[in-house]
Amino acid sequence: MAESKIADLVLAERYLSDIQRDVDAYISQFKEGYFSPLAMLARLTEEAGELAREVNHKYGEKPKKADEADNSIEMELGDVLFIVLCFANREGIDLTRAIERVLHKFGTRDADRWTKKHTDTP
Repeated sequence: MAESKIADLVLAERYLSDIQRDVDAYISQFKEGYFSPLAMLARLTEEAGELAREVNHKYGEKPKKADEADNSIEMELGDVLFIVLCFANREGIDLTRAIERVLHKFGTRDADRWTKKHTDTP
């Protein structure tokens, strides 16, 4: 298992609800609107595959070819998140509420599953 790499990172201050609204404003400008749930699931699978490819290039045994595009894990995660946001918007799901429910589920179901770090310092 790895340590957190965001502990000392300055993260952008944005609410997930604002990002959902931004994505909705972007998609709403087009007549086609949101893709169907099956099409979005296919897109999510495609983007997850592209993310897997980038992870394999960075951490696996398969280096990139010299002529391959210089994508990044960050951009591929962004693509995955964009599709998740689109999917949630199309289905009318508040992702802030959804992640709060999931964190509660993990906090109760897995409360004693992992070895906790001791945060008390003498």
